[in-house]
Amino acid sequence: MSDQQLLERAARAAGIGPILCYESSRNCLRIGDRKQYRLWRPLDDDGDALRLATATGQAVFTGLPHEAPAYAVSDHSREDFGEDKDAAVRRAIVRDAAEQLKP
Repeated sequence: MSDQQLLERAARAAGIGPILCYESSRNCLRIGDRKQYRLWRPLDDDGDALRLATATGQAVFTGLPHEAPAYAVSDHSREDFGEDKDAAVRRAIVRDAAEQLKP
């Protein structure tokens, strides 16, 4: 699933909208009306990701403090940390929200 599809499905699952368009250069959605909109960037913005997790009733697990976890889990979605632990957590949240939306 592309980032655009993930974002659109996650927004619909959380009741966020209306969705005006996807901005590929910023990897975000424009949310609101044409005169006054905001950028919604849960793949890059911690605040948007946390609000999405809250809106969709997610629990996020990244491991215990004394462990060195290799992935983030948000309910049913798992993402490898790689270089950026925060990015993995945000992506797990968005992926889980997107998967909550029935096809």
